[in-house]
Amino acid sequence: MVIGESTYLLLLGALLGERLFEVIISHLNARRAFARGAIEYGRGHFPIMVAMHALFIASCAIESLSIVHAISPILSTIALAGALIAQILRYSAVIALGEQWNTRIIVMPDAPVVTHGLYRWIRHPNYLAVVIEIAAVPLIRGCWITAVTFSLANAVMLAVRIPAEERALQSLPEPEIGAIVPRDSE
Repeated sequence: MVIGESTYLLLLGALLGERLFEVIISHLNARRAFARGAIEYGRGHFPIMVAMHALFIASCAIESLSIVHAISPILSTIALAGALIAQILRYSAVIALGEQWNTRIIVMPDAPVVTHGLYRWIRHPNYLAVVIEIAAVPLIRGCWITAVTFSLANAVMLAVRIPAEERALQSLPEPEIGAIVPRDSE
């Protein structure tokens, strides 16, 4: 199955709307966290990350509209399934983290470490969702240039982001022995 150009653009519009909704959730969670004495870390890379995600959606649209690619129905279907799986992972992480979820690295020293939901099995489910999404969404319409370019950019971003987040959260109390410690805030 290959979705049409207009349907793909609607999908990208929905993705943009979702990002705006996430910004609102993130802002509200940040205000609550700061009111409780939270501290923000990693501010230097955050604007770059935001720009990368905005450019990603724009690049998907531009490549789809301006470069004619042969689109494999099988690859397109797999990519669409991947994009849906990414959304399930993302919102499972958001739900598990509750008020602790944020697009920024905001640490509340007294907050318990989340060890339920996907965090029992995956250390950073939201980042896994982003990796899948950045690879899958462009491939729905055969936009391999965007898929490769932004997958590489995201790998560089995560190489900065995850260590910054891990350093920021080192001061939190460790959970019970044997528990997997999720430290995902994107």
